[in-house]
Amino acid sequence: METGERAATPDVIRAVNVRKTYEDVEAVKSLSFRVPPSTCFGLLGPNGAGKTTMLKMVYAKCRRDRQDGSSLSVFGHDPDTNELAIKAQSGVVPQEDNLDDELSVVQNLRVYARLYGMPRAAAGRRIDELLAFMELREKARVKIRELSGGMKRRLIIARALLNGPRLLILDEPTTGLDPQVRHLIWDKLRQLKGEGLTILLTTHYMEEAFQICDTVLILHKGERVMEGAPRSLLSERLEPFVLEIRAGHAVERLRRRVERDGLRTVVAGDQVQVFGRDPAVLRALAADPAVSAEAEGAAMHVRETNLEDLFLEATGSALDE
Repeated sequence: METGERAATPDVIRAVNVRKTYEDVEAVKSLSFRVPPSTCFGLLGPNGAGKTTMLKMVYAKCRRDRQDGSSLSVFGHDPDTNELAIKAQSGVVPQEDNLDDELSVVQNLRVYARLYGMPRAAAGRRIDELLAFMELREKARVKIRELSGGMKRRLIIARALLNGPRLLILDEPTTGLDPQVRHLIWDKLRQLKGEGLTILLTTHYMEEAFQICDTVLILHKGERVMEGAPRSLLSERLEPFVLEIRAGHAVERLRRRVERDGLRTVVAGDQVQVFGRDPAVLRALAADPAVSAEAEGAAMHVRETNLEDLFLEATGSALDE
């Protein structure tokens, strides 16, 4: 399916020292990044990190602070002065479901097609194509209030694609959805990216970022913590495996016991995380009677490290905090 031509400019989005304050709160602090065409760029961070504020500045929902040395361009346009040129080439999926419950699936899409000035026949073809792509064709005449949460999110993505955008902006598109629907949406986004669409995404799901993002920018309190390809960040900054031990009141005693073995530990609440490169060493540690005694019989398991481990270690905050 068509999603618009590839971006003609070197970068679809270029932000340089972008800042946004609300009264005495600095929501975004001198943030710089670039988004090349046909890639997925993810903004990650806990609630209040500045992710949604940054998205809103990109699609001109709010204005950045004006200051020397600061700039923001989307397709070469400044959102503050050329909003319509950007919106004509972009599709937006907001956090909230803002469909009209009294209308059917097709009626919701036709309303937006009229806003884009699409001729009725062309709109009908595009709507049919998008409903088939998002696997909603059998729901075309169904009222919105009768749809599941996953169907609504797929419909909002279809709506954002009506105008054949070159940039798709998604603000936590799969929050609250079951894993099957989430994987379906990931598959669709990967397909769209492969066809030339550029995607700007915020998400709380680390697996989502790992699956579809070429680059992630992790934010905390409006500031950059780190940026890079998900796999590269993990391989460069963390050991590949971690043993999780629910330690309860013995958390500090258990941490000291494990560190005597020369392993690196991180305490997260009542849990001790033991990081290592050899999973066999971590499994042997979990089987050690002395460790089991300190853990007071709590469950232990070894898994691969992920982006949330990295973020927690860097900031002390969980991504969905």
